[in-house]
Amino acid sequence: MNRPLRHIAVFCGVLTLALLLRATWVQFAENDELSNHKNNRRVQIEAFSHPRGDIIVGGKSITGSKETPGSDFKYKRVFKEGPMYAPITGYFSQAQGSTFLEGVHNSILSGNDDRLFIKRTLDMLTGKKQQGGDVVTTIDPKAQKAAYQGLVDLDAKGAVVALDPRTGKILALASTPSYDPSVFAGISEAEGKKFAELGKRKDKPLNNRALREIYPPGSTFKILTAAAALEHGVVTDVNEPTGARAPYKLPLSSTMIGNDVPNSQCDKVSMKTGMQWSCNNVFLDVALKVGKDRMRETAEKFGFNEEQFVPVRAVASSYPKDLDKPQTALTGMGQGSLTSTPLQMAMVTAGIANDGKVMKPYMVEELRGPDLSTIEKASPDTLNQAVSGKTAQTVQDMMENTVENGTANKARIDGVTVGGKTGTAQHGANVNDERPYAWFVSYAKNKDGSSPVAVAVFVDPSDMNIAREEIAGGKLGAPIAKAVMEAVIER
Repeated sequence: MNRPLRHIAVFCGVLTLALLLRATWVQFAENDELSNHKNNRRVQIEAFSHPRGDIIVGGKSITGSKETPGSDFKYKRVFKEGPMYAPITGYFSQAQGSTFLEGVHNSILSGNDDRLFIKRTLDMLTGKKQQGGDVVTTIDPKAQKAAYQGLVDLDAKGAVVALDPRTGKILALASTPSYDPSVFAGISEAEGKKFAELGKRKDKPLNNRALREIYPPGSTFKILTAAAALEHGVVTDVNEPTGARAPYKLPLSSTMIGNDVPNSQCDKVSMKTGMQWSCNNVFLDVALKVGKDRMRETAEKFGFNEEQFVPVRAVASSYPKDLDKPQTALTGMGQGSLTSTPLQMAMVTAGIANDGKVMKPYMVEELRGPDLSTIEKASPDTLNQAVSGKTAQTVQDMMENTVENGTANKARIDGVTVGGKTGTAQHGANVNDERPYAWFVSYAKNKDGSSPVAVAVFVDPSDMNIAREEIAGGKLGAPIAKAVMEAVIER
């Protein structure tokens, strides 16, 4: 063989070797990445080639699968009472992907979870179509309906979260305005336009206000301020006059902060009376005395400054680290740079109702296979003993007095012990630029003293056709909280 031919032969050999190495690398090293690449249409076709497992509420499926003739995506997702359950299910769309439970537990619902490998293999050998497993939720359908309908009847942007304080189970999770995930579950141009329209709306129906939005919690935070003061010994007798003047002068400032009730009704009153009438001066003064570090420490024991996974991710509520004295005082009434999700305020309320023990919130009871066998089952887990039982019971006494004799009286339920707290939160660049948010938190007790339900209601009345003076947690939020509690108690 002459020299040029040898060079050509060597060059061809190197190319062949490089091709073999590259093919081997693609086959083994990049297999998972390429198989799951968003632009791999074969993966998408497979994902929609068979019916999907279901999300279960109260023993009934709230999702389903529907054949889509004329498409290589054979099945698409359908949602029953979609807008009511959208903050829980999220969406599963041929074009838009997946969110919330549909996304978090996609492997179970699709049947691709490793724990279903044996079942999947047997189906393949017997020629059966692949089947997905089910996600069984903790949601109480009657409580969910009461929460959602209450917000819809107000025609308001808002959210409701209800927990079982004893376990952390999420009993209701509603957000309005909402959307129907079925309307853009396919890949058609019309469905794509509907999704785009939802994304452009000013009222942001795709936003999950219960888990993913943070707001100043207003006076509902006073229950945590009271707990911090008692736990750290700043207040030892809730019936003793505090000496806090009304209106209250912020430290290092000329700003005077008054109250929604006449200042004379709040001047130097006890912490119990201060909670009864939501006296800002009492809780500004108490927070200042507790101090930023101990206030933050208590807030963090209730879950602040930490994301929660239920298993859907909930953003962290914030009690900031670097606060001056005026800012620290303002946190005592749930204002300043303090922020919270509705889930977080439900956790605070549930922790107080559960004698200071905060349970990790969760909304999936069980993952099960297509044959209804249990793959994974949830069990209650403690997040923190945030405050002592004695502290929590003292705060309960104040909250129950606030329902019986104070601003939270619209949450009363005949024959049931209820504790509650109203909240009105100012916001905007200059605080009072925007219409205030309305909050309400409450719990109900069984006859044995345990609490089966704690609720947080958030209402953003910015688009509501009501006078500013009608915006109050006791007026807008309390009736919704009452309806949710009644639904759980009746069950």
